[in-house]
Amino acid sequence: MYETTAPVTSGTGTGTGTRTVIAESATARGRRARLALRGLQVLLALFYAFASALPKLIAHPSAAEGFNEMGWGSAGMYSIGVLELAGAVALLIPVLSSVAAVSLGALMVGAFITQLTVFGGENAATPLILILPLALIAWARRRDAAELPRLIGRRS
Repeated sequence: MYETTAPVTSGTGTGTGTRTVIAESATARGRRARLALRGLQVLLALFYAFASALPKLIAHPSAAEGFNEMGWGSAGMYSIGVLELAGAVALLIPVLSSVAAVSLGALMVGAFITQLTVFGGENAATPLILILPLALIAWARRRDAAELPRLIGRRS
């Protein structure tokens, strides 16, 4: 995806109100890339919300069994479920998507380590597979995350 900057005047004719505007590429390739990235975000959000968080939040026996085996019990199960659901929602909010991808990636590093140490590596490939698209989203949406300090500062 390409970006260009162009000076824009405020319309006063004096040129004192110039600012830089970042415009995304209008090429067909750029549009396709943005759509593919957005589709990946939606797909991952659906996965985290329904396939990962929901079983934990409804205490499905398969999820409860794993957390009991780890010694985390229901508190750990619900905590991880809430984190995954929050990450899924944040993946769909443009200004939060990069932060959400990094956070979910960190959660997947923990899941990978847990799979290796507690469960003997039985499903260790799943978190590793999920880290790759999360890293892509975090990198591609990094400029959106740069808006967060400005937005937070405006509220205080």
